Amino acid sequence: MLTNIQIDDVDARILTALGADSRRSYADVGTEVGLSTAAVHDRVKKMMERGVIERFSLRIAPDKVGLHFTAFVAIRNDSGVRCREVAPRLRAMPEVLELHSVAGEYDFLAKIRTTHPRRLEDLLYEIKAIDGVARTVSTVVLNTEFEDLPIPFTVPPV
Repeated sequence: MLTNIQIDDVDARILTALGADSRRSYADVGTEVGLSTAAVHDRVKKMMERGVIERFSLRIAPDKVGLHFTAFVAIRNDSGVRCREVAPRLRAMPEVLELHSVAGEYDFLAKIRTTHPRRLEDLLYEIKAIDGVARTVSTVVLNTEFEDLPIPFTVPPV
């Protein structure tokens, strides 16, 4: 069962500030939202305990580390094979950065980053060799205009 965790306007402003730059100090965030450093720390800690904040992470520029090639791969399972049986095998592939179970003609949509088109070709053969994978369709990214934008937080009026 999904639960909707409520956040107030102050939590939303803290999340917006940290979403733009998670390395900001709590003192800096506190100045922006009108709270003490301790109050910001307490609110962030509570949001982490409730699962609102999952983690703080590092964003690496893919092209700076040789990952110049991005593709989205739609994956269809064989009938009778559950997505939960295929997903762990895809998760084990370091080039598969995201995996989404989707509705429609395909069962998964994977975001893949590699060093070269030839590596994508090899990876597609590996994916097709997974028991239960029936078909893949690839879309190669020519240019990325933006990605990983922070989630905008607004609190609906009560």
